Amino acid sequence: MLRSLQLHSTHKTILVLRLLCLLFLLSSLSCHGYPVKAHIFIYAGCSQEKYQPNSPFEANVNSFLASLASSSSQVSYNSLAIGNGSSPEADGSIYGLFQCRGDLKILDCSQCIQSAVTQIGLVCPYSYGASLQLEGCYIRYEHVDFLGKLDTSLRHTKCSKSSVSSDVDFFRRRDDVLADLQGTTGFRVSSSGLVEGFAQCLGDLNPTDCSSCLADAVGKLKTVCGSASASDVYLAQCYARYWASGYYDSSSDSTSEDQVGKTVAIIVGVLAGVAVLIVLLSVCRKKMGKVSKLRRLKMSLVSFRPLDAVIVQGLRMFVLCCEITVTTLFSSIFPF
Repeated sequence: MLRSLQLHSTHKTILVLRLLCLLFLLSSLSCHGYPVKAHIFIYAGCSQEKYQPNSPFEANVNSFLASLASSSSQVSYNSLAIGNGSSPEADGSIYGLFQCRGDLKILDCSQCIQSAVTQIGLVCPYSYGASLQLEGCYIRYEHVDFLGKLDTSLRHTKCSKSSVSSDVDFFRRRDDVLADLQGTTGFRVSSSGLVEGFAQCLGDLNPTDCSSCLADAVGKLKTVCGSASASDVYLAQCYARYWASGYYDSSSDSTSEDQVGKTVAIIVGVLAGVAVLIVLLSVCRKKMGKVSKLRRLKMSLVSFRPLDAVIVQGLRMFVLCCEITVTTLFSSIFPF
């Protein structure tokens, strides 16, 4: 029985920590006038295979994420391998990288990576492999070595609702921009008339593989989104974007920001209320601890254990709903 109660206590501690992480993340977004462009959520990918808490792999993940946050204050790209050679099993090795968009200043890069590090643990908890793309940066880790290996699998597309199907000049200029972007081996910005765009490859690709990746991305920009006035395509190791000048200056952006701000405020308020409830429950637990051992035993057998289990299960479901809400919120902040 005591072991069961300790287990429930441990579960509640973990849930409280996850709630605090969500509260901190959402509060920081609200206080700093989110959305900051570089921090806008684009997509995330999580492996179905999960590792156990307190395993060697978890220690390596934590070490990897800490290294990303530290390294991003000095460079805009870095690849890491942690634990490889010490164990042939998945638990003993992790490979990963981070990269910021080529036009970000180093301070903005570091802040973006720190935001990504915070989010990836919420979006992909206990995942053997995970990737997270924000507007200004990208992080990824796996338990197998993927570094330097060309991968052009499609990860994310976004097409504007507005189209320019009858504007021949727009398509001519768009194709000029995309042709220019396709020739880059790193990060490039291009424009032609009223059409602008940029593209970037991950730093672990050689020039030949970068060109191949961007050729595939450009092809998908044309075929997937057709006559859209703005389009994004993210492949596993490169991305490309074009848009009509002034597209991102439309008033719809400020409306989206207002809606996001209200949603964030509601979630923060609910999380704060739950945090207060947990504190009150903890105080009640301490008060009950002063009851005689016999009475405490009877209460545990009759009502406390089931109630404690219900509380833990309820908190678990609430945290899961909050994390899903946060993920959905991020993915819909700036829909085309």
